[in-house]
Amino acid sequence: MQQQETQIIKLDPNRPDEQYTQHIAYAAQLLRAGELVVFPTETVYGLGANALDAQAAEQIFIAKGRPLSDPLIVHIADEHELENIVSVVPATARKLAAAFWPGPLTMILPAGPRVPALITSGLPNVAVRMPGHPVAQALIRTAGIPIAAPSANRFMHVSPTTAQHVYVDLKGRVPLILDGGPCTVGVESTILDLCAEVPTILRPGGISLEALRSILPQVQPPQPRQTQDEEDFTHAQAAPGQMHIHYSPSVPAYLFEGSVAAMRQAMLAELQTRKARGELVGVLIADEDLNAFQDSGAIIYSLGRTPEQIATHLFAGLRTLEEASANVILCRTFTEQGLGLAIRDRLLKAAGSKVTKV
Repeated sequence: MQQQETQIIKLDPNRPDEQYTQHIAYAAQLLRAGELVVFPTETVYGLGANALDAQAAEQIFIAKGRPLSDPLIVHIADEHELENIVSVVPATARKLAAAFWPGPLTMILPAGPRVPALITSGLPNVAVRMPGHPVAQALIRTAGIPIAAPSANRFMHVSPTTAQHVYVDLKGRVPLILDGGPCTVGVESTILDLCAEVPTILRPGGISLEALRSILPQVQPPQPRQTQDEEDFTHAQAAPGQMHIHYSPSVPAYLFEGSVAAMRQAMLAELQTRKARGELVGVLIADEDLNAFQDSGAIIYSLGRTPEQIATHLFAGLRTLEEASANVILCRTFTEQGLGLAIRDRLLKAAGSKVTKV
């Protein structure tokens, strides 16, 4: 694609002064003109285009190198905008919206006639969410259009949680990045299929299974998928984030599963083997693991203590170790409660098939 200058504008959503308003208006004008704009959400940074303009939305796929078989999420700022995006708004969607919008919940609903087939990858359903980040809210409201937006990174690379992450991946491919600071949730939204016979999570994310079941007790967790040697980019995916390999650093990542003690022991053994071969090893761990690894000679990135902290720092950790020129990244699983389900999903996809059970 043709290279262009990429401008970064810093915004403080806590101080929405006249300059802030002008910057939002400029970004909204670009979107209405069919251009791309990167903006922060509470989950990750999004690469936005007019969701009702197929030609504009096509630029998202080009900029990311994303296959047309991977559908996009449509972002709105008010619940009443659902009527312009979907053909039917079931009572379950109203109930979930009242509980979790604005916030990191995406709902799969029957697509309305105004939504281009490009957005849904030709499927009859569309993914919709209402982001909670004040910059995203202001941008959608000012533009006056729904915004289609996947994560603002190269396809299959680690998702961006800062404007600098976006710049590294998309410099020269987008005209504008709105820098609203680091994302607070750190993993993408939960995608819930309300077109299924029973509401089913297609991608775990910022709203936990437990939280969803407090509103809809029948919600089902993600269904296991058989692994594949190669991804099939020709068939439409039911929702974003369904690839077996995704959110991946540019260096190999290996995931260890088991008890905490067994994972530490196995990671340290693998680390020493690789060090003996002259490899520089990065480890992605929790604060509780620091003592075990502090004299290991690895590049250490600690994600924090709680699932919320680990989720917030996960993608930044993968990118930091990648940028530190590690030859390999070793990481471990965490609890599957709450945000832990989403964390495990991202780590599994970052590692691909490279998982060791100990």
